[in-house]
Amino acid sequence: MKKILITGASGMIGSLLLQKCLDHEDISQVTSIARNPSGVQHNKLNEVIHNDFSSYSSLEEVFINCDIAHFCVGVYTGAVSKEDFRKITVEYTAAFIDELSRSSPSATFCFLSGQGADQSEQSGVMFARDKGAAENYILANHPGASYLFRPAYIYPVQKRKAPNLLYAFMRVIYPVLKVTFPKSVIRSDTLAEAMFVAGLQGAPQTILENQDIKELLRNSVPS
Repeated sequence: MKKILITGASGMIGSLLLQKCLDHEDISQVTSIARNPSGVQHNKLNEVIHNDFSSYSSLEEVFINCDIAHFCVGVYTGAVSKEDFRKITVEYTAAFIDELSRSSPSATFCFLSGQGADQSEQSGVMFARDKGAAENYILANHPGASYLFRPAYIYPVQKRKAPNLLYAFMRVIYPVLKVTFPKSVIRSDTLAEAMFVAGLQGAPQTILENQDIKELLRNSVPS
């Protein structure tokens, strides 16, 4: 029986992942680290309210004996300052990895990155540069298996408020995009399912681009 740790469970992907973990018979406990109560009630769920994602030292016991960790914390470009974007994207990830690697070094780690992440950290695009920096930190500091998911545009299957006009427009034209540019879009439930599968079964490579994510599901054992 597996013990799961998840952050970002209130988000588009994290909420779907949380439900899949709670529903699966091979998972005995799901610990969600969140700033606010989710309202989700389940006998497997241990919800830990924590306000400072730059440090997890006070939650050491939560990280002990973790089998799989899903990190889905993130923020949209333009929603916060350049400094806060890097803090959320890189520093929060690094703090989580530091505690996970101390307490459960063999845990499988699944990270929600993004298409275009640049591990050279030289990109002029903030999103690419900071996601690449976060990926580099994970690979350099976590001894367990790590899977870095780089989705393209994510179509939300659950109703949600679009963060900006571009995302609202993309949602409207998604039926066209999935036919004309299938490599550039992915459904939120497809991404969540792939992360879930990688956590339980592993994946053939560390970095999974948009098409790799879809291929992982096509080749996975039904869970």
